[in-house]
Amino acid sequence: MKFRAYIDGSSIGNPGEAGYGVVLEDEKGDILKEFGQYIGRATNNVAEYRGLLACLDWVQQYGSCSLVIHSDSQLLVNQMKGIYRVRKPHLATLHHKALSMIKNGHIHLDIRYIPRKKNRKADELARRAVLLKSEILI
Repeated sequence: MKFRAYIDGSSIGNPGEAGYGVVLEDEKGDILKEFGQYIGRATNNVAEYRGLLACLDWVQQYGSCSLVIHSDSQLLVNQMKGIYRVRKPHLATLHHKALSMIKNGHIHLDIRYIPRKKNRKADELARRAVLLKSEILI
């Protein structure tokens, strides 16, 4: 199967109250799932990684698949592509977990940077999860 996802993290303060948003689509662009999750106190970068992990967790149920992820976090995208080193230990743990999920789940990943204005749905889900301090499922 082929999937496309838009992910975003949000933090009110940095660190502060944080959450993530994920919009998953099939290869035709039809929305399969939209969700967000409040994660408590965290940095924006941690929230971005948590969104990535939630997305990977969801697609793993399909076994071997192809996934194109769109994110407005240059740090996340460039770390996942190996362009940037992961220097912060707390991000290194999340980065390693993501790489393990990709490898063990047989996920062919293509991760791409997009401008913030093209990631509005995921951003809205992340912000709403933080403001409501809950899980958002659509």
